[in-house]
Amino acid sequence: MHIENFRIYCLKKPGTTEDFPFDETTLVFKVMGKMYSLTNLNREGFKVNLKCDPVYALELREQYEEVAPGYHMSKKHWNTVDFEGSLDVKLLCKLIDHSYDMVVKGLKKSDREFLKQL
Repeated sequence: MHIENFRIYCLKKPGTTEDFPFDETTLVFKVMGKMYSLTNLNREGFKVNLKCDPVYALELREQYEEVAPGYHMSKKHWNTVDFEGSLDVKLLCKLIDHSYDMVVKGLKKSDREFLKQL
């Protein structure tokens, strides 16, 4: 998946915003102010940190060499995924969706209800 396709896919998710809260090279996608995806635009290769259920995170790491513990993140709740590897675009989209859904699930009820209206 090309980075621009990744960006467009993320921005189509309800309540998603993009910004550079850490520095000028780390692109972050948030839902209702909570991060669900980030990537360093200057890093060698296109890799993305995605939030993940801890059990599912371990399964993905065992099954795919393109999935590793989150770089500079909680290794329990985040994976770093190589978007230039051999992973299918459908799987990459599924992992983005899972990350988004994990964050939405943790939002307060009023924010979840607001997102349903978008």
